Amino acid sequence: MIEVGKTLVSDDVIEEAFVCDLTKCKGACCVEGDLGAPLLKDELPRIEEVIELVKPYLTQEAIDVLEKEGGYILDEDGDYSTSTINGKECAFAFYDENKVLKCSIEQAHKDGKTDWKKPISCHLYPIRISKLPDFEALNYDRWQICSPACDLGKELKVPVYKFLKDALIRKYGADWYAELEERVSEA
Repeated sequence: MIEVGKTLVSDDVIEEAFVCDLTKCKGACCVEGDLGAPLLKDELPRIEEVIELVKPYLTQEAIDVLEKEGGYILDEDGDYSTSTINGKECAFAFYDENKVLKCSIEQAHKDGKTDWKKPISCHLYPIRISKLPDFEALNYDRWQICSPACDLGKELKVPVYKFLKDALIRKYGADWYAELEERVSEA
């Protein structure tokens, strides 16, 4: 475990290899599981802001869900997550021409329609953040559907924290990331 500011970074985030391989997994993380993407409370207004912007990318079924339920739900644990289609696929996901699930929010961002890239939990995946009394714990979330990403990460020799450099800088800042790299090199 490495302490950086008010975060605790698990050894797996430093040592395990990971590079998304969408050609193999087809974006399964957008459809597997029992809830949508975890959301921070301050992301809820952003979700509502982008609904109209992302509709051109979505199926009618997804649009119907977003119009009926809104862009997020509050679960039984008191946490927010994106709405889903039939409790599975994230309502913001769409299939591209290669039948790979993609994020409509991220696509709208790439197309210059919004300055918001996507929920930070999606950007940081496979890192999941747990709130502790004095720290945020950054842990590597192992999931069988990501085994192609682990294989590609090993082949390219890219650890989780390096694969997620941009997302970690987005969340914690460039100084935090530089300190993380320094601590890793000292270890």
